[in-house]
Amino acid sequence: MTDVPAPKPEGAPQNHRTIDRVTRILEEVVYNPGMTFVELVRALDAPKSSVHGFVRGLLAAGWVYEEGHRFYLGPALYGLTLASGGFRAGMVTDADIASLYEAAGVTVFVGVQAGDHLIYVSEFGADRLAGFAARNNIRRTMLGTAGGKAILAALPAAQRDAYLRRRKPEEAALVDQFLVEYEDIRRTRIAQNTQHAGTRSAIATVVSGQSGEPVAEVTLVGPSTEVLPRREQLAEMLLEHVDSWRRRAPLSR
Repeated sequence: MTDVPAPKPEGAPQNHRTIDRVTRILEEVVYNPGMTFVELVRALDAPKSSVHGFVRGLLAAGWVYEEGHRFYLGPALYGLTLASGGFRAGMVTDADIASLYEAAGVTVFVGVQAGDHLIYVSEFGADRLAGFAARNNIRRTMLGTAGGKAILAALPAAQRDAYLRRRKPEEAALVDQFLVEYEDIRRTRIAQNTQHAGTRSAIATVVSGQSGEPVAEVTLVGPSTEVLPRREQLAEMLLEHVDSWRRRAPLSR
């Protein structure tokens, strides 16, 4: 005799096929950035027409974005994070970012990896040029930013190598430059970058989770005339603040 599943208590959560499939798409894209449509169909074991409709809707809403016929987590998630008024990357609070800005005297950005890009999710400071650029180009290439390079250097080798292999030919020079800088970034935990024809300089490090994985990056950016003479001091200050966040007991949520 076939066992009949017992009915769920009234008011208990119920699975919904559409929600389950949309959630599965997001999970697949999070854990396997760069998936193709065919790979998503295979992972969901669902009709192509259904998956196509779900993906189109997620693209339109900004939860997923497409590049080179591959799918990545979109900026909508990070927009919600910003709207909440209290960004958390492991143990980072708005007060932490403000304190770092007060100590460093240059603008502070916090960013996270989204697919093959870096997305800035928090900013504190008075550098109008850097702030305007970040708000008008929220999605940056990992290799073209100090924060992106800091995250890449901290990733497991397999993930880092897969990312580098996906780069287009026009990014070959950036790949080569990163490989030159890689050992120094690993040794010092500091990545650096210049912007706007060398007029702006940035240094960055990662915020690690409890198991040591990079969950975000923190960047200090300002005019090169201010940052470069203080580079060692700023790097020491940045690491001191970030390390204090990680040592602190996790915040209640």
